[in-house]
Amino acid sequence: MEDRLTPVLYLEMTEATPEAYAADRVPEVVNLPGVERATWWRNVYRDRPDLPREMAEFDTLGVYECDPSFVPPPAPAGIAGHHFLRTPRPGQGRLTGKPTVGLSLVLISPPTDGEAQALRDWGDFVHINHIVEAGIPGFTMITPYENATKGDPRYMHFYEFDDADAEVTFKRMRPLVEAKIGPWGSPECDAWAVHPALRIMYVNSFALCGERTP
Repeated sequence: MEDRLTPVLYLEMTEATPEAYAADRVPEVVNLPGVERATWWRNVYRDRPDLPREMAEFDTLGVYECDPSFVPPPAPAGIAGHHFLRTPRPGQGRLTGKPTVGLSLVLISPPTDGEAQALRDWGDFVHINHIVEAGIPGFTMITPYENATKGDPRYMHFYEFDDADAEVTFKRMRPLVEAKIGPWGSPECDAWAVHPALRIMYVNSFALCGERTP
């Protein structure tokens, strides 16, 4: 997304290969009203063992940048669709002038609706803030979104990378944040890494495969 202010992101997740998804599904969705751009991405660390996951794993991620008029289409068998809206708070990070070629997709939820705002506040003012202040090479913008249905996954943190090796870029984060706030296991680092209302639904790294406009 680079420097575009995108109010809506529609995501699709599938076990189809990026090539099959681009051929069979992207043409249907990219020409829907409100869609401005489609990109598709390859999962580069499938079934990662280092983070919990409540959602099903998948091979290919479709990302559709949309305006507020967008209405999600019915998802066919084998595809899970998720409709996200920008939160009122802005994204954090930097613009490097380079294209976004890698992603870290972070999907989280609170245990209850009453804990949603506390989780959102922690995400904006603690977790993302420390990551941005660490100045991690390859990280550009981190933009928060909320599920349009307010269901699971409730929030998305959309991390954009200008380094094509998305997993290597992602793994630069923890040691640089630790160097800034304290080692893993310290109270300061624990406050950054976890929150009482945090449910990690899904985290993984993705590499750009292709893009298309209507």
